[in-house]
Amino acid sequence: MELWELVAREQIRDTIARYNHAGDSGRFDEMIEQFHPDGVLEIADTGERHEGRFALRAFFDAVAQRFATTAPARSDGGALRHCVTNVRIAVDDPRAARSDAYFHVITPIGLDHWGRYRDRFVPHDGRWLLVHRSVRTDGYAEGSRFAPDQSQPPGPTR
Repeated sequence: MELWELVAREQIRDTIARYNHAGDSGRFDEMIEQFHPDGVLEIADTGERHEGRFALRAFFDAVAQRFATTAPARSDGGALRHCVTNVRIAVDDPRAARSDAYFHVITPIGLDHWGRYRDRFVPHDGRWLLVHRSVRTDGYAEGSRFAPDQSQPPGPTR
């Protein structure tokens, strides 16, 4: 493995971590900065596709609004924590890389939902940024405010 590939891998890990830390703290501008300016976020479960930073901001604002209106009042603001594991990175060449990872999300109810990220990265302005992220949620806990249909039974969705 060459040095440039090691640097790429660490920058990709950093991008993944920055995305989730920023999102969990409601810092959406910082979260969106982890995407290439023309980056795409695809929600595989629903077929939604959000392309470009303006569309990403609108999507994350809508998610935050939904969470704020369905979350019970709490003194801690209703903590949200993404835990990302088993990150597998494949650096194809100096201009393209891919990663796969699992996530689980902790909210005030405990384990709330879980799934997978499938990402593609490109170098841009000295960093490796998301050019495409596909998110697939595999399941929801009972009482999850993120579940698309609250009338569905808990557990795996696919």
